[in-house]
Amino acid sequence: MSRPRTDWVDWHRPYDDPSSPLTRRLRLIQTHLRDWLASTGGRPVRVLSLCAGDGRDLIEVLSTRADRARVSAVLVEFDATLVDRAQQSAAAAGLDHVVARRADASNPALYADAVGADLILLAGVFGNISDADVHATIRALPMFCSRDARVIWTRHRNEPDLTGSIRAWLTQEGFLERSFTAPDDARFSVGVHDFSGIPLPWEPPTRLFTFLR
Repeated sequence: MSRPRTDWVDWHRPYDDPSSPLTRRLRLIQTHLRDWLASTGGRPVRVLSLCAGDGRDLIEVLSTRADRARVSAVLVEFDATLVDRAQQSAAAAGLDHVVARRADASNPALYADAVGADLILLAGVFGNISDADVHATIRALPMFCSRDARVIWTRHRNEPDLTGSIRAWLTQEGFLERSFTAPDDARFSVGVHDFSGIPLPWEPPTRLFTFLR
């Protein structure tokens, strides 16, 4: 299959600017991660992050926590350089249960061992795929979730703004909205939803989505 033309390593460079919208989005996601960890009562939890980049959202949070060993995670990313960065960061932080896997996140068969996740991170996914693929991915989410799982997702609000539809689609699939942040001075948004339904049997589509760029 053809690969997107975006240089995703270069795409990460705005993280070097603490005032950039990308960094602001990262800090908001990390706040939601800390809140979620605090809500889990110290029990072992599993995280699945799709199109995870260098994993800094989760890795930076876990690196500061004394209870990091209770968190196991699979970070799925296709770009080899970003996977290597994530692996090095996780190792440096002593995160033995955080695995950065070089794989195509659109192919669920490549991370079937990570389903039943307590948290699913979809940061940087919905803004890079078609509206139809966003909807299809949301319909599939109950197969990836444990009971009471949380989903943290992002999406730009460029016209036509799809965030209203995303929120409605999540509700239709049994997710309750806990938070939705859309700053007036930036185009990003971050949503947090909790799964209130019953996880579906693992019968995923051959392909969840296709990156458009």
